[in-house]
Amino acid sequence: MSESILRVEGLTKQVSDSGGLLTILHGIDFALEARRSAAIVGASGSGKSTLLSILAGLDTPTSGRVILDGHDLFQLDEDARAAVRAARLGFVFQSFQLLGNLTALENVMLPLELQGRADAREAATEMLRRVGLGERLSHYPKLLSGGEQQRVALARAFVVQPALLLADEPTGSLDHATGERVMALMFELNREAGTTLVLVTHDRAIAQRCDRQLHIEAGRLLD
Repeated sequence: MSESILRVEGLTKQVSDSGGLLTILHGIDFALEARRSAAIVGASGSGKSTLLSILAGLDTPTSGRVILDGHDLFQLDEDARAAVRAARLGFVFQSFQLLGNLTALENVMLPLELQGRADAREAATEMLRRVGLGERLSHYPKLLSGGEQQRVALARAFVVQPALLLADEPTGSLDHATGERVMALMFELNREAGTTLVLVTHDRAIAQRCDRQLHIEAGRLLD
């Protein structure tokens, strides 16, 4: 059995609002082995995106631990967490999150340049070719379709060879047919790279393609 690359222990998130203390996540526990995939599913407002944000170290829990590839994220300061994110994580968002003033190639090069990679241009070019955008290297996001923008986002996420890829409703801004093609590409790239995948989705068919489904209801993990 593979070693767990991600362990979540007793994760709780509380915030204060006008009505007092609101608990968004209640004692979440799970582990995920390397090279496996998990879908986080649940109704809107159930805590899915909050959980994903904490897994990325972008939000902090009230209590509990997230251990990513041996790193206890919340025992690290923000600079150290950022370093772990840069080295270990890839992200794919519903809204693509491409930089509009950068070309497709420059968007994919950016995380490599932040790592100080001397081969950033070559690696980014090859990754864009891999996702079928070898003829779109110099195009800016506004000149690309939604499906093409999400393929650039996939290239940017996978080019750093992350240990863990986090995807938040990756087909939410796409029509059904385009979304199907993007998801097929994501799972194919995931297998090739040997990456561990955690995605938030409302799409039952996408969730069923994952090795595990983590059902959240009112901030509680049901299984």
